[in-house]
Amino acid sequence: MSPPNPNPPGPVMQLLARGLQLWVRQHCQSIDSLEIQLEGSPLQLLRGRLAGVRLLARRVVYAQFQLDLVELRSGPIQVHIGNLLQGQPLQLEQDVQIQGQVSFTPDGLTRSLAEPRWRALGDSLGETLLGIVPLGGVRIHHDKLVLTALGLGRPELIELDTTVAAVGGSVEVQAVDGSPSYRLPMDANIRINEARLEAGMLQLLGEARVRG
Repeated sequence: MSPPNPNPPGPVMQLLARGLQLWVRQHCQSIDSLEIQLEGSPLQLLRGRLAGVRLLARRVVYAQFQLDLVELRSGPIQVHIGNLLQGQPLQLEQDVQIQGQVSFTPDGLTRSLAEPRWRALGDSLGETLLGIVPLGGVRIHHDKLVLTALGLGRPELIELDTTVAAVGGSVEVQAVDGSPSYRLPMDANIRINEARLEAGMLQLLGEARVRG
């Protein structure tokens, strides 16, 4: 008698991928495009155990913040495959460690900082670095993040060239003359390891823990 075929049927893998896609979309306001690649042996996939997941998403709105590009890779994941087979939503059995990169366009940053949820952050940036509230917006010029605002009674924009860097697991925005600087408040589950301005976007590389 030959041993059973360890390769799971295609529908099981598709079910896992669809479940993960739905789980990601449910945690975002919108996603234009989403690609997910499962990693692991066929037997692991059949048991709902994944060695990891690769994710590529474009034009994402998460927590009212606009991300132009998201590239992530997770550590091992355990999911309730039985629930999926019964048509229930995907559930993670434990926290998952992820690492990767997110990229923001200047227009996306400006619109995000104007949202009610993030307006206080934009005001803090404007007050600390420009001495003006509210912050008008941001743009990128070569390797500088330029903050803009309208001064009281002045028709022209006030601009300040700044640099960005990863400091203490967060992002520090600093005027090019060395002062002042502003370190962004950061969720305890997120750590930024590198911040850079490249290809006309703000790119943040780091890691995070996703709650199961």
